[in-house]
Order: sequence, then C-alpha cells, then structure tokens
Amino acid sequence: MYTPERMCAVCRKRLPKEKLLRIAVNSDGVRVDFSGKLQGRGAYLCKDSACIDKCIKKRMLERILKTEVPSQIYETLQSVRNGQEKAE
Repeated sequence: MYTPERMCAVCRKRLPKEKLLRIAVNSDGVRVDFSGKLQGRGAYLCKDSACIDKCIKKRMLERILKTEVPSQIYETLQSVRNGQEKAE
C-alpha cells in the first residue's frame, strides 16, 4: 500500500506523513494540525526535538507559511517537544 511522504521544513528529511507534525494556515489563521486534514497551506516538521527547537529559535514558520505566526503556535510546538501535548 502507498504511504504518502512529506519533507520536514527544517531538516529536509523525507518521512511518512504520519511521522510529521503539520502546521496549517487558512482563513481561520495558523493552527497546529494534529489530524493532518485541515485545508490550506501547510508545513511539516519532524517530531524530533532538534527540529522543533530550530524552528522555534529561528521562527522559520513565518517564512515558510508566508504569514505572521502567533506566539501561541510556537508555545504549542514547545509543548509537543516536551511531551505535554499529544502529537498523534
């Protein structure tokens, strides 16, 4: 069976879609898409703490998504990194 692959926006590794975390931007704003099914422009990140740290430190999502990203999105990513939020 075919498994869709996506590329991590930070480390550029290709991984199965379910192994990555998606951040989406649409008319509702920027959201962490745990289901992977939200409409709109999206960016994928490894669930690896090094990738999440680099993304937060350099505020990479703003360049990738071409929009301003609220600080609460970066806080959610920190929670995922620390294991407090479920990254299914």
